[in-house]
Amino acid sequence: MRTVMHSVLMPLTGDLASLGGPIRDGGTLPVKQLRAAGDMPVEFDQTVEDTQTDPQAGIQAANGLANAGYPTVCGPASSGVNLQVTREVFIPNGMIGCSPSSTSPNVTTLDDDDLIFRTAPSDALQGQVMAQVADNELGNSSASILYVNNDYGQALADSFSQAFQDNYSGSVQESVAFEQEQSSYTSPLSTAMNDSPSMLVVIGYPASGIQIFRDFYANYNNDTDVLVTDGLVDPTLPDEVGNDMANVFATTPQATGPGQAEFASLYEDEYDRAPGVFNAHAYDASAVSLLANVKAGENDGDVIKEEMRAVANPNDGMEVTPGNLAEGLRAVANGDDVYYQGASSSVDFDENGDMTAVTYAFLQYNTDVEGNVETISTIDFEA
Repeated sequence: MRTVMHSVLMPLTGDLASLGGPIRDGGTLPVKQLRAAGDMPVEFDQTVEDTQTDPQAGIQAANGLANAGYPTVCGPASSGVNLQVTREVFIPNGMIGCSPSSTSPNVTTLDDDDLIFRTAPSDALQGQVMAQVADNELGNSSASILYVNNDYGQALADSFSQAFQDNYSGSVQESVAFEQEQSSYTSPLSTAMNDSPSMLVVIGYPASGIQIFRDFYANYNNDTDVLVTDGLVDPTLPDEVGNDMANVFATTPQATGPGQAEFASLYEDEYDRAPGVFNAHAYDASAVSLLANVKAGENDGDVIKEEMRAVANPNDGMEVTPGNLAEGLRAVANGDDVYYQGASSSVDFDENGDMTAVTYAFLQYNTDVEGNVETISTIDFEA
């Protein structure tokens, strides 16, 4: 019996650790589900590695996966890690990388020999959503930006700034970069807040975010709207910061795929908690990779890449969702056509390996609701 090899590469330690563990759980769930179903036409060899939210650690871990022969990777997570791992390891070794949460627009334009996919949307879209929220929902005409100094932070800051100024005549007073996991952020906050913007945009990750918001609330009050992105949507933040953070709003890709409810049930049954940000995207990244591997018939990224769209994009074959993944995999092994309808979206890849249509959530921190984060509205976007 043939063995399908698949790996998950996530930040289990470092700045994104609090989000990376649950995303990993989404990425490993399809193999757990398929093994539990039994009567599979293939066996599974799945492994997990830690990027430590660090590009060099991510490269080292990815090289280990390459040397061990894993052809597909669910991950990495952050764009600051993903872009370097992709350039240094995935592309030279002919590996499929399918990230559930790397959102930098620079992923779209990689010279990647069609090896790189993602189930998360580009921040070129999220920047436009943020600008729309800032103007239409929050009524702000001026903003300063505080962003993590990497590809993710820079690209998203630029995308928001351009959309806010060009589409809504907004004013961006300051755009300030910061380094991860510092002991104090008083100085960059002071620069960003110097001209009293009506809104502060913060783009970063939870471990740094804890200190950023501790310093913010020590020096400024809750009258200023704060808009954060997906990397700072963490239900533990209010307790860690020691503030209800009711003035903090967020935009994040929303899981609204045809199989979202099925996935949520599977995830809760397995882990005894509701899925969080990018968990559904990780499930979809692994599910499509597994289906494509079975259709390809060998653990070779250059062969599997030819089947990624074949098993995901709409066709006349069998519809596969998280609820019937095992049945779908058996059908693929039998030579039948399938198309995957995911938990995060319909998972329809364009020519760059990006999603063709996505939905965003507009959120607010609210310690009176379960999970400390409340969805205010959803926003549909098409690339």
